[in-house]
Amino acid sequence: MQDFLVISQVTKCFGRHRVLDDVSLSIPRGEVFSLLGPSGCGKTTLLRLVAGFDRPDSGRIWLGGQDITDLPPERRPVNTVFQNYALFPHLTVGENIAFGLRMARRSRAEIKSSVERMLRLTRLEEQARKRPAQLSGGQRQRVAIARALVNEPQVLLLDEPLAALDLKLRQHMLQELHSLHQQVGTTFVYVTHDQAEALSLSHRIAVMNAGQVEQVAAPQELYQAPATGFVASFIGDANFFIAEVQEMLPGGLVLVQVEGIGRPAVKTTREWRAGDRVRIMVRPEVMHLTHERPLASDRTHGFQAVVEGLTFFGDHERVQLRAGSQRFHAQRSGDAEAMRLEIGDSCWVRFLPESGRVIESLVIA
Repeated sequence: MQDFLVISQVTKCFGRHRVLDDVSLSIPRGEVFSLLGPSGCGKTTLLRLVAGFDRPDSGRIWLGGQDITDLPPERRPVNTVFQNYALFPHLTVGENIAFGLRMARRSRAEIKSSVERMLRLTRLEEQARKRPAQLSGGQRQRVAIARALVNEPQVLLLDEPLAALDLKLRQHMLQELHSLHQQVGTTFVYVTHDQAEALSLSHRIAVMNAGQVEQVAAPQELYQAPATGFVASFIGDANFFIAEVQEMLPGGLVLVQVEGIGRPAVKTTREWRAGDRVRIMVRPEVMHLTHERPLASDRTHGFQAVVEGLTFFGDHERVQLRAGSQRFHAQRSGDAEAMRLEIGDSCWVRFLPESGRVIESLVIA
């Protein structure tokens, strides 16, 4: 797929603070691409550079083969949806959506047709004559999206668009955005600090940290094969253990020694030498708890642990465990009733070799 939006070696400083440090990204046409990271990582600054609200100190930005780095915002074929909606309070829903078309001096017939289409797409037909103050938060956000899309931008930039909504409404709006993208096919660049939003909506995600891109990948790859310790800790929930490499095994596995846990085999993407110190990751949902010791013929790695805490979350239960000096947690889903646990109980913890992964080399001072 040909790259459509290209950000090449972009750097941006505010005073002495380097907000973006040599960032390069390539986004194909029609993709939903998310910029994900903690507050202050540079994701909104990068979005503003694409929109034209700021200029990079170095680097270039290309859209559809055209260098847009120095173009003012009004000459760029992009529109932005902001967190605070930025609707005109004195205009109706229909008038808000039509505003950009009127500024572009489109014909009345074209404006009417385009507004009606956006009202249908965003399911706002019955709200067309209402003003923003009469709408719910989700409805106002849909108006903002409709107003941004009605001009048929080549790229729609969404800056934390759901941050002001409650959990249920955020989940509903994510479904709305996914459906809307399927219908219009516009390239979406979505900024968020919420991993659940990015994972559920995006074709690919760039995880950012301190002005740099740590990893770009599809959601499943980011979760299952994080490239750095930061990505592993930021995406999903994880247990981390310091381990010593014992030997390389066939099939992309390495045998490691972990204090209190034993000698599990885990996945790796590189060669290691015996004695290397590494950090490994095991997701809590792949740790299965049983009362019975695993069979010697079983592929799973098993070790004993003591239950130190139990927390109920409705659809799952978090089990805090200790093995030697290691403290970690497992996650049990709705079948937790099949195995009763209480604080102080001893149990066996099991996980498959491919469920653990070496994250990074660890140099101990």
